[in-house]
Amino acid sequence: MQILRSLIFNAMIYVMMLVYAVIYFIPALISRDWAFAACHAWCRHVRWGLRTIVGMETEVRGTPPKGEVMIAAKHQSFLDIVLIFGAVPRGKFIMKRELMFAPLLGQYALRIGCVPVNRGKRGAAITKMMEDVERGRLEAGQLIIYPQGTRVAPDDKKPYKVGTGVLYQQLGQPCVPVSTNVGHFWPKREVLRKRGTAVVEFHDPIPPGLPLRAFMERLEETVEENSVRLLAEARGTTPI
Repeated sequence: MQILRSLIFNAMIYVMMLVYAVIYFIPALISRDWAFAACHAWCRHVRWGLRTIVGMETEVRGTPPKGEVMIAAKHQSFLDIVLIFGAVPRGKFIMKRELMFAPLLGQYALRIGCVPVNRGKRGAAITKMMEDVERGRLEAGQLIIYPQGTRVAPDDKKPYKVGTGVLYQQLGQPCVPVSTNVGHFWPKREVLRKRGTAVVEFHDPIPPGLPLRAFMERLEETVEENSVRLLAEARGTTPI
């Protein structure tokens, strides 16, 4: 039965993505405010669908930033994208370049100020990120980046990439770490959506000005330790 609920939910969110994209398309061309309104409305619909169809509650803890900051988050599934973006007023992502060519999704991503990069060329990608972010600094918002560069299952480990630290130093902005346990409820590349409470948690900002190594160590420690704690909470166990 849970698989059937999950299939219905999965179909619903893609249908509603198309509906919102079409309804807001012309207003979004006129103003970025409408592009953000469309994306936020869809995020609320996803959370509603999880609660009413799947039986999954979603929770945003901590204080989502409203000013111009960088957000560095744990990435476990598509759900953390929805929860983080839906919690901040002007979110924009560092995203893989291929998404630019996705119908409607790519157009909306570019409209709200997302920064596409080619992940296959690491050094060039970092340079391109810095150039694009610098050109976009007059567009206030919250720049969202995933320091591990990909989705990571809850029990897997991946290194934190230095590009996050380079952006932190270049921007001279606070960095807000975000931990999560959503991968337990919305597993990577699986249909099943589980019951329970999926959480993303915003932590105290890391102030600007730290040396690169100190920043990376503090970021990884904050995100990883708290993600382990949230995962243990989801599983009803004690963190190791």
